[in-house]
Amino acid sequence: MTGHGSAPRSSEGLVGRDRELELLRSYVDQVLGRGGVLVLSGEPGVGKSVLLDAAATAATAAGALVLHSDGVEFLADVSFAGLNHVLEPLLHEDDGVDPVHREALTVALGAGAGAGAPVDRLVLYGAVLALLRRAANSRPVLLVIDDLQWVDRASAAALAFVARRLTGSRVGLLAASRPGFESFFERAGLPELTVSPLDDSAAAALVGIHFPLLAGQELRRVLTQAQGNPLALLELPAALGDSRAGAGVLPSEVLPLSRRLRDLYGSRVAEMPAPTRRLLLLAALEGGGDLSVVRAAAPGEDVLALLAPAERAQLLRIEHRGLGRLSFHHPLIRATVVSGATSGQRLDAHHALAKALTSEPDRRAWHLAEATPDPDEQVAALLEDTAHRARRRGDAVGAFNALVRSADLTPGPADRGRRLAEAAFVGADVAGELRTAAELLVEARRADPELRGSLRAAAAASQVLLNRDGDVNTAHRLLVGAITTRDGRSDGDDEALFEALCTLRRVCLCAGRPEFWDAYQAAMSQLTVPMPPLQGLLGDVYSDPARSSPAALGLLDAVIHDLHRETDPSRIERVAMAALFVDRATGCRAALWPVVENGREGGAVTSALIALVVLCLDDFLTGRWDECGSLAKEGLALCEAHGYQMLAQQFHRVQGLLAAARGDDDTVRELAHRITEWAVPRGARTVEHFARHMTALAALGRGDHDDAYLDASAISPAGMLAPHAPLALWVPMDLVEAAVRSGRRAEALAHVAAMRQTGLPGISGRLALVTAGSAAIAAPEDRATDAFEEALAVPGAERWPFDLARVRLAYGQHLRRARAAQDARTHLAAALKIFRRLGAAPWAARAAEELRATGRHATWGAHQDLGAGPLTELEHQIAALAATGLSNKQIGERLFFSHRTVGAHLHRIFRKLGITSRVTLGEALAALPPQQSRAERSPTSSQT
Repeated sequence: MTGHGSAPRSSEGLVGRDRELELLRSYVDQVLGRGGVLVLSGEPGVGKSVLLDAAATAATAAGALVLHSDGVEFLADVSFAGLNHVLEPLLHEDDGVDPVHREALTVALGAGAGAGAPVDRLVLYGAVLALLRRAANSRPVLLVIDDLQWVDRASAAALAFVARRLTGSRVGLLAASRPGFESFFERAGLPELTVSPLDDSAAAALVGIHFPLLAGQELRRVLTQAQGNPLALLELPAALGDSRAGAGVLPSEVLPLSRRLRDLYGSRVAEMPAPTRRLLLLAALEGGGDLSVVRAAAPGEDVLALLAPAERAQLLRIEHRGLGRLSFHHPLIRATVVSGATSGQRLDAHHALAKALTSEPDRRAWHLAEATPDPDEQVAALLEDTAHRARRRGDAVGAFNALVRSADLTPGPADRGRRLAEAAFVGADVAGELRTAAELLVEARRADPELRGSLRAAAAASQVLLNRDGDVNTAHRLLVGAITTRDGRSDGDDEALFEALCTLRRVCLCAGRPEFWDAYQAAMSQLTVPMPPLQGLLGDVYSDPARSSPAALGLLDAVIHDLHRETDPSRIERVAMAALFVDRATGCRAALWPVVENGREGGAVTSALIALVVLCLDDFLTGRWDECGSLAKEGLALCEAHGYQMLAQQFHRVQGLLAAARGDDDTVRELAHRITEWAVPRGARTVEHFARHMTALAALGRGDHDDAYLDASAISPAGMLAPHAPLALWVPMDLVEAAVRSGRRAEALAHVAAMRQTGLPGISGRLALVTAGSAAIAAPEDRATDAFEEALAVPGAERWPFDLARVRLAYGQHLRRARAAQDARTHLAAALKIFRRLGAAPWAARAAEELRATGRHATWGAHQDLGAGPLTELEHQIAALAATGLSNKQIGERLFFSHRTVGAHLHRIFRKLGITSRVTLGEALAALPPQQSRAERSPTSSQT
């Protein structure tokens, strides 16, 4: 039974409260047997009420009588209101209660018709305790009191008396109270459970459950302001629906509060004297906790004296070190102060703060903006300058917000359109605000219909088209038109021209079509604005990395060396992408990780996505495949949350490469189909190559050399390194090996010649290894040994473990055929070790099979490194039958399976045994350790 009070709140699916729930379950068990008291303490909204309900539900389920009541603020002065409310279900069941006690209850709690004489308090307290003990004779009783701080003085005193006398009574008192309130309930010495805010992971999980689409900057704002408060975590996201994806907010501005959140601290703020509330508002809008700024904004006032009431009420704390700092006890208090002020009070406070911040132009510009309700070009220009400074120091979100607010304050349509277009570009290119960027472009064109051909508008629109829709054709046409119609002039806005060129490069890269790059070069040749050296370098490497000049590579190396000092995330990811094309991404990792972390916190999300792409692919090349997979998964989730379809294909590419190398053909087929279906209608040839690359690698792994050759040569034909095709540098050894194994040695030799003529060995150590390894694979038998030795002598070859293991595997195969078994074992064992560490199952199987052919068997325990367990009894049966020469259909008839099921089992058996065909199946079964062997079982026994 639940007594009167507020309706119980659901405790289902509580997040991050395992410890508290376990303690409450233990408390309920105690109450059922011997009674007791427990007081929950915690800030408003932290979840005390839900925990009380969870305990009440558990007690009811265990057979206890639960009497539930909440303290009510407006009844705090009505004597015995709280006690009467919680005991009401028992007041009409007082048979057997001592007459003196019955009279005391009747008079004090108003349960009878007569008035009676005043009651002695101790007699009343004894009567309450007697009533509860009597009720507990038939079943345990649990009093649940919420908002104890608002229980009236008389009731609180009675409950405190009872609480100290419950041991052995089968009566429990479970109450919840807020800190910072004077309470008449004396709880000194009573057991207390502090309910703390949720930790970061639990807070994010709670928001994720209820608001799965909330991400990035919006999520960060909610988590920051809520500070783990569950009620705030569930209420604040609704406030974001009224704002434009967080755009244009003052850096120190708080989210608007719902009525429930305002009620948490509203009464305490309202109790402060007016001068104190005015200073609280200054402190809340200042946002940084700098007491000197608050003093400067309130000249001639004794700030500390005026803030003392708020400090005593635990609304804020003041530290007196140095010039002094202040901080609110919870961000919701700060938000309550702001939301409770009138618009005029907020404008006055912002004006005062702007006057106090003359030495800090960025903060001053923001406060002036918030103090300016009408368009003002002077303030708009100040905010635009603030945006440019924020961009240079790497604060993409700050730049984006400042540009949007600047546009809002701009009176002239041309300047308003220009600023909106720049905001759209920064939002799409760096800040992850792709959806908002599209909306801003619509606003910009409404403001200035002549804007369409501008560099800023073209670059912004192209970023949206490229990232959201993959429309490389329209994006390319817009950019080339905007750049060439100005005859290479930027109208004094060199940065706009550079951004347009960077965007055009990215469009050309995704398209991978020579005519796109021809138009890019033509546009560059018309420029009259001097290009920074880095612009030319990036254009050369993006366009045709296979033909990067030594001078360009030297300049790139110098830029990479100092990249960790760079603060602009867009510059970092542009350089890192160029570095990836020529195998220098590892040198960029120190600069890329801060970009990723910033994006994870809702900052430069787009730049973080590109940084993740570079890190993933560098991980693949350098053998960090587990990290590669986890980063790809993270990148895909970010792409889905922010709408970046083009970048999502990059992460599908990474997943497909991992699946191909590890022998997961089903995943490769699915991803290749998805990528091709997306890329082909859009003319995104480079993206189409992603699918070709993964299918070529998968085909090589399973020994389908014709398919591998067709896929690899579709990226770059045999005998040439295709220009404008970055993946041509990823597949040369795939093409050569597939050509040799499929009887196309002439094509293989032609491709090796092209690799050397193009100068691939001079670009990177990996390409030197790949070129030499390819030459060895294609070489005649009598010259292969020297060629393989040359490949293995490439400095730093161990940095590229998968490529190195493939060369060693091919060398071991050559040596085995040349009957140099001992030397072959050395290289095959080394290759097998690398493949197993990477989890490259089909390649490990080939190496193990070759090793067996030399007379040495790989150990069973080593096969388990691939993630496969020992053969099951059924797998032994199928393997033994297959070793006798039976077909899948014949095996299926004996075991009552379909031939497809038999084929699936054999696929797993081959992986577990480290073989690729039935030819060596009998030998592999015989080599199993005795405890794994099932040779004694009849291979013809059927299974029902």
